[in-house]
Amino acid sequence: MLIYVIAGEPSGDLLGGRLMESLRRETDGCVQFAGIGGENMQAQGLRSLFPMTELTVMGLTEVLPRIPRILRRVRETLDDIGRLRPDAVVTIDSWGFTGRVQKGCQKLYPDLPRIHYVAPMVWAWKPKRAAKLAKVLDLLMTLLPFEPPYFEREGLRTIHVGHPVVESGAGQGDGAAFRARHHLPDDVKLLTVLPGSRHSETSKLLPVFGQVLEQLKSCPGQIRVVVPTLPHLADEVRQAARGWPFEPLVITDSLQKYDCFAASTCALAASGTVALELAMAGLPSVIAYRLSALTAFMARNLFGFKIKWATLVNMVLDRPVMPEFLQEECRADRIAPVLARMLTDESERDWRRHDMAAGMVALGLGGESPGKRAAQVVLNYIAQRKQP
Repeated sequence: MLIYVIAGEPSGDLLGGRLMESLRRETDGCVQFAGIGGENMQAQGLRSLFPMTELTVMGLTEVLPRIPRILRRVRETLDDIGRLRPDAVVTIDSWGFTGRVQKGCQKLYPDLPRIHYVAPMVWAWKPKRAAKLAKVLDLLMTLLPFEPPYFEREGLRTIHVGHPVVESGAGQGDGAAFRARHHLPDDVKLLTVLPGSRHSETSKLLPVFGQVLEQLKSCPGQIRVVVPTLPHLADEVRQAARGWPFEPLVITDSLQKYDCFAASTCALAASGTVALELAMAGLPSVIAYRLSALTAFMARNLFGFKIKWATLVNMVLDRPVMPEFLQEECRADRIAPVLARMLTDESERDWRRHDMAAGMVALGLGGESPGKRAAQVVLNYIAQRKQP
């Protein structure tokens, strides 16, 4: 069996690598791959048609100069698919490129199963995209449990396979080892602070988070602050943290992050993937985020970007298990009282842990891994298409 797999950016490459690994296991190794991917997919034996980095571009000013080259790569990919005639084409996210490939396959190779992994966020903006995907694809696999109805009503077969965070290991940290390594007694309350992974985030959130910590100085008991960050942000974070209370400990070792979560009492974090990792770790958390005023205005008024919750656990449960303070609400006087309650009230932490666990189950925790489920869906669909 030959499956053509295409990813256009790092998160898709990670999903692709896990999918390919699971396909090998499910077929006892009787599968081959072709396509486009990065390090994770190449580790599973893929020889990428061209470097995936050519597709990893974001922003209008970055994309426009590359359009001719990207369109040429679309044509090369379609020629390669035509030459190899795989049993299926599986594209992963990056619909700007992968969608063009799937449309080309529909026109040139209509009998070839066309499968896509990771649904566009039609529930947040541009709902009409669901109908456009339904005209091109045979099957869609989603990360989120509430996504299938948006596409099924357009006639597209859609299956929820689970979110990859449940395979991240975020819930397997060693809290005792972290406290011992950094000489943190068991009776010290540990607050993890995560101000973002980009300068555009840290520049806006570090001042607010510092103000929050100042307002927590009246909380009873001994508190320490730990700030896991990335090496390229470490200087900026350390500079900001010098003026914070609670003797902040800044760590850049990614291997310690999940141990830190396991050791902590609660967290204050930027919105993003890390919020899911915190939920996976069962760490009660407050989520904050602030875009520039212009970006927020454009998202709300020009692009119609409308969501009730920013955090996926809150979305699947439809309630603020992880309290959110976004844009105008991202203020120390709003955040600090909620975080103070989390730090001091064990019963509140308990119910939030319980609800976060329920949210993670809805996202696929506790069953077969999302990678394995996705592999089974792909193989079952190929088998069905081959039936006379």
